[in-house]
Amino acid sequence: MSYPPDPAAPEPQYPGTPAPPPYPGSAPQYPGAGAGAAPSYPGAAPSYPGAAPSYPGAAPSYPAAPPTYPSGPQPPTATTPPYIPPQTPPAAPLVPPQAPPAPTAAPDDLDYRHLGSRVHVAAHQRGTDATAIGQLAVQVPGFLVSLAVVASFSVAIFGTAVGWLVLLAWLASGALVFHRPTELAFARHVMKLRVPLAAERARLEPIWREVTARAGIEAQTYELMVENSVELNAVAAAGHVVGVTTYALNEIPSSNLAAVLAHELGHHTGGHAWTGLLGYWYSLPGRIAWAFMRGIARIAIRVASVFSLAATGMVYFFIGITVFAGFVTVWYITIPLVAAPYLLAYMGRQGELRADRQAADLGFARELAQVLHHFQAQEDAVKAQAAAHGKKLKEPGGLAKLLTTHPDNYTRLRALEPYLQLSR
Repeated sequence: MSYPPDPAAPEPQYPGTPAPPPYPGSAPQYPGAGAGAAPSYPGAAPSYPGAAPSYPGAAPSYPAAPPTYPSGPQPPTATTPPYIPPQTPPAAPLVPPQAPPAPTAAPDDLDYRHLGSRVHVAAHQRGTDATAIGQLAVQVPGFLVSLAVVASFSVAIFGTAVGWLVLLAWLASGALVFHRPTELAFARHVMKLRVPLAAERARLEPIWREVTARAGIEAQTYELMVENSVELNAVAAAGHVVGVTTYALNEIPSSNLAAVLAHELGHHTGGHAWTGLLGYWYSLPGRIAWAFMRGIARIAIRVASVFSLAATGMVYFFIGITVFAGFVTVWYITIPLVAAPYLLAYMGRQGELRADRQAADLGFARELAQVLHHFQAQEDAVKAQAAAHGKKLKEPGGLAKLLTTHPDNYTRLRALEPYLQLSR
């Protein structure tokens, strides 16, 4: 790399060219001579190369202009100041442009015990545990309501023959949960997941192969996808999709990432992912109808409140009578519908604990505990930040806690304690 010359260094002397005398701005004054007079040489005249000129007795008087020398620079005169190179301030040393720092890769501390070895593949790679069966059972009332809604609207709009065909098509649509292209479209457009980049896949696939090898699962059974997020999270979606956030992929050690993936694999092998999605799909028309009825009730209450308090009371009375009639006449539908959100949340919490045990059985109890401690540290930091600003986060009440789908971190850590004691 070339650097600019140092202005403080002397000018280089090139061969064959004498340096100009550093005269200070005017012609030199010799001692004993008047201003402008030529110097007198002592003794004899100086000798020049070639033939030396002969001076008659006295030194010749120089003409007004100085003589022209065959080579070399012109001597300075009173009217022509000597050339002085321009002095520039010292320049700052040239610093080569610094490239942006490369992202630091998370440490790869995973024990690849199955790397290069033949893996025994389990005969049954997917199953349905008690949690998955409970999710389907809780969704039955919602499914019956949705069946009635779809049948009523399809027959009313398309007639009896075409309406029943529409109903049968809706019943058959649940099979799309296991259709790979449909699952990928659902993951991309609904869950905002994407296909991993080449560098992301190079980091993700070896870890995933180790996790599936320990479980006896063929790695290509599931699709790996990525979510752009700064949170540590992963998801088991549809029937064959495992999604992980960019933070989890790039920031946590490989062993912790393996524990997260093993947890999501537990959701798949336990049937939690496909039963949850199937129940959601078949209960969707009923939920839409319920949301529509609630919207109508709210509009009726607002309109009635414009007229009088009595009109508002009549609307509330009519809504109450309708709800009561539903509880009395079809209690076997209405009561499970009211209890369904709480039962589903309970099944979700049980499913999380089962997925944790699946990861612990594969040898990731300690790493999963580290991830849970990370979650708890994040929650504590948010609370501390709010307290520093004089705020207090609102804790969920009793009913709100019953609607949470994930156990708190300390409950999950207590469930992992037997595995942690065995690994010591």
